[in-house]
Amino acid sequence: MNIQLDLLGAAAQKVLSESAPLPMKMLGAKGVIPGAPPPDALSVIVVLAGASDPKIAEAAQTTLSTPPKPLLDGALAAQLQLPVLHALSERHAHNRDVVGKLLKQHAMTEDLLGLLASKADEACGEIIATNEALLLKFPRAIEGLYMNKAVRMSTSDRLIELAVRNQIELDFPAFKLAAQAIMNQLIPESSEEPTFDDLHFLATEHAAKQAELSDEEDVCERDDEGQEQLTEKAVPLFKQLADASITERIRRAMLGNSTERLLLVRDSNRLVAEAAAKSPRMTENDAARIAASRSVSDEVLRIIANNRELTRSYQVKLNLVTNPLTPFTFSSRLIPHLRDGDVRTLAKSKNVPGAVQKVARNQLARKK
Repeated sequence: MNIQLDLLGAAAQKVLSESAPLPMKMLGAKGVIPGAPPPDALSVIVVLAGASDPKIAEAAQTTLSTPPKPLLDGALAAQLQLPVLHALSERHAHNRDVVGKLLKQHAMTEDLLGLLASKADEACGEIIATNEALLLKFPRAIEGLYMNKAVRMSTSDRLIELAVRNQIELDFPAFKLAAQAIMNQLIPESSEEPTFDDLHFLATEHAAKQAELSDEEDVCERDDEGQEQLTEKAVPLFKQLADASITERIRRAMLGNSTERLLLVRDSNRLVAEAAAKSPRMTENDAARIAASRSVSDEVLRIIANNRELTRSYQVKLNLVTNPLTPFTFSSRLIPHLRDGDVRTLAKSKNVPGAVQKVARNQLARKK
């Protein structure tokens, strides 16, 4: 992605020519180019930010991060080339004035809008979200906003509703689940003030950070009768999530940490539990704990078993097979991938269905 130098004026091309003296290039890196209009000057700075001379590159990068306001305003008043827009988006995604002007650029692309959406803070997220025409043109940016924790809960709900209303199918985990939940409840009206759900979303995030687990911990422990009980550490977060709306719980299931996933995958609402199982942030440790749980649905176990990345883990495979709730189709398919010692244990275990025992015995017999 290079700037088309032939579209720049003579003054800018002179600074970028190979014969240009070092002092001239250094001044260009700082935005001082006599005779060059702001769009050209900013383009020169972007080119020099990638210069082979480290001093010139550093000066240009510093200027890009804190450009003089007249230079920035003058450049954004014109139509800029895509590499310049990309450089500004990388560095100024939290600047409301810059973001608002970037959205009016003709060279805007779906990837660039997605970048802005994923990096935006709350205020800039609102600016992007209100530009419905651009979002309908580049709908993948809706995913960037939805998956951005800084974006308000009410805004993410409104965006899913916008996609559904315009029959747009988005290709990110749990979109259909979130869309179904949105359609099952009233959509909060757009407001300048944060809604109750927005504030609750932030409060839940704070509680999640307080209850964050280490790699060895789980949200549940088994009592003397083998029943799963919440650990003391997970109780406050569980209460926060219990008070949340379905759409909020779905979004937390997608964006939250391991503690939230391990609680929400056990949620009584099918949409929430499945969203947690489909979270792109799911780790092998999470999957192993979920695969061993007797308090998740068979659909959750089905989702884990169908995930090739997660089932590369031996512990995930073993936990799925030894969990009596795992659908037999998946258990039987995984048994041939287990070690002989574990297969022998399965063949004798009274804690797995008889059909699983039989497959294990057949597996041992074939090996003999």
